[in-house]
Amino acid sequence: MNRDKEYYSSHCITISPIGRANPGVGFSGRPPSLYCLYAIWPRDARMGLSPDAGENVVLGVTMEYGIFMMPSHPPEREVFQAHQWDLDCLVLADKLGFSEAWIGEHYTALWEPVPSPDLMIAQALMLTQNIRLATGVHLLPYHHPAELACRVAYLDHMAQGRFMFGIGSGGLPTDYTMFDVDGMNGQHREMTREAIDIILRLWAEDEPFEYKGEFWNASLPEPQYGTLKHHIKPFQKPHPPIGVASVSPGSETLKIAGERGFIPMSLAFNEDYVISHWEAVLEGAKRSGKTPSRKDWRITRDVWVADSDDEAYDQAVNGMLGRVWGEYLLPLFDQFQLLHVIKHDSSIPDSAVTPEYMAENVWLIGSPDTVEKKILSLYEMCGGFGTLLSLVYDNLDNQKGWEKSMKLLAEEVMPRFAGMDPD
Repeated sequence: MNRDKEYYSSHCITISPIGRANPGVGFSGRPPSLYCLYAIWPRDARMGLSPDAGENVVLGVTMEYGIFMMPSHPPEREVFQAHQWDLDCLVLADKLGFSEAWIGEHYTALWEPVPSPDLMIAQALMLTQNIRLATGVHLLPYHHPAELACRVAYLDHMAQGRFMFGIGSGGLPTDYTMFDVDGMNGQHREMTREAIDIILRLWAEDEPFEYKGEFWNASLPEPQYGTLKHHIKPFQKPHPPIGVASVSPGSETLKIAGERGFIPMSLAFNEDYVISHWEAVLEGAKRSGKTPSRKDWRITRDVWVADSDDEAYDQAVNGMLGRVWGEYLLPLFDQFQLLHVIKHDSSIPDSAVTPEYMAENVWLIGSPDTVEKKILSLYEMCGGFGTLLSLVYDNLDNQKGWEKSMKLLAEEVMPRFAGMDPD
């Protein structure tokens, strides 16, 4: 089977909101739901696909693709300039057909200088048309749940169906200190559980209640004077999709995702690490009798696409991707004693885990053909997932190269993954 642009343009259809099929979808825009007619091929060792076409044809769902913004900027970048770059990034992702964008929240990280992802989302909603925007994530121990429940519900109305609510428990010790949270003995996770309970109750219930918790107190008040009452409920029913992100191996936070039926989001490094994440989701789901779907699983990875492998390697290692990992992330992983989750061979010394090592063993970089193969390998290692999230860093110093990478990923690489069903 010829997996080129002409094939996909002629064989893909969209299912519109009213159920009509539209053949010949172009590659400059992305429909609400993309389906593709594809052949059932003999299974191979990579992921069950072989270039030798068979005769049977079925209807399959395209792998989704989005971005994950920490957001990350070099410490010298001025705040307003950084914010404008992030907005421009979201506009470009929307134009290229990326399905979603997750925007992070941190308070004490020089390389992650955005404490209010919801403010960015509110502005980005006015500049974009189709892309779903999400907090990636609101760190629940740092917000009173009643205040956040109302603010998120209001933002959901602004977004009219284009918002997702990402939550997490935090991970930076300096953030813990700022908010007087004990992040070393699990207090942050217990606060997260309690906050989720309060937020969901405020969204679901109409009758007054009083919640007395270990960390939070909240009440749904009795109406007073005819016009004073709790009334801000989400636009999406029963609430916007909720995503849970985690970095820790065997994540307790991802167990919450499985238990509650939330969207799990993972960084994907070595096999043991990524398997521990899905096992955490399954363990949590077992507690509540739920059956999680791998279609909901978001995998986050660094991606850089160029015309050739050499060009991609040079731009990645010697550009902002290499700088972020070299100056910020790898030293942080080292301090947190997490370098082992990156290594594909435990015998490798910590000193050998460099941006060059990441380029050769972890990052999804190269020509479109090479990146396709690396995504297939990642898919196999994970056991299947539904959405690939490309990490995005400030590339103001190589704007053309970054824009080209985004365009090649959207138009040349991801359309090749039509018909993949991880379940």
